[in-house]
Amino acid sequence: MKFTDRVAIVSGAASGIGLLTAQLFAQNGAHVVLTDVDEEAVTDAAEGISAQGADAVGVAVDVRCYDQVQAAVALAVQRHGRVDVLLNCAGGNAARVFGRSEPFHELDIEVIDWGLDVNLKGAVYFCHAVLGQMIRQERGVVINMGSVDGVTGCRSPDYSAAKSGMVGLTKSTAIIGAPHGVRACCVSPGPVLTRPAMAKMSTRLGRAAETEEIANLILYLCSDEASFITGANYVIDGGRSIGGMQG
Repeated sequence: MKFTDRVAIVSGAASGIGLLTAQLFAQNGAHVVLTDVDEEAVTDAAEGISAQGADAVGVAVDVRCYDQVQAAVALAVQRHGRVDVLLNCAGGNAARVFGRSEPFHELDIEVIDWGLDVNLKGAVYFCHAVLGQMIRQERGVVINMGSVDGVTGCRSPDYSAAKSGMVGLTKSTAIIGAPHGVRACCVSPGPVLTRPAMAKMSTRLGRAAETEEIANLILYLCSDEASFITGANYVIDGGRSIGGMQG
């Protein structure tokens, strides 16, 4: 799974799955544009990759702001002339991010808006900004990060709805891109050990995923080895979505 001289944009790249995947892209030869709302963290992340001899740049992007999304794509094209991979990884459960424990119907609407905007609208924005470039170059892969909660539902309807929407976004992007050599896939993880609380969530395999397990699937789907795969949602959840799980 080599990505020599290919160009990858990763949103939500300052931590977790986004950061690790950006690092692996770089280790395998890609030029990486890391974006995140946390400017200091994403700059440090890019500098860490560059210190290993790879090419990376960090850009502060709030995915709710289309102008910032568009500017990040323009930067990638200006620096490298193309965009080969887009990984839409920015997101998070709004209630958790804001430290709220109320039931859904008691949450401030601003919290709900944040969840919908970051988890779904930001990915739509990035797809809109990058698809024209990929069509012109007749090559590209879009990976949208879903969630097992988009398959099973959960107690955060805004999060579940947004992650379900990532599947529709993926299928539609695949339909548009297919005549032009552009593929799109969705990756929907279950619990991942990006934070300690994930270890308490049950799966049929009795554990949460290591971050590397998710990143390796993403890299495979972006590689030439997956050249005949498009429009599919890959649930990587240790069997959690089979049913009957608690917690």
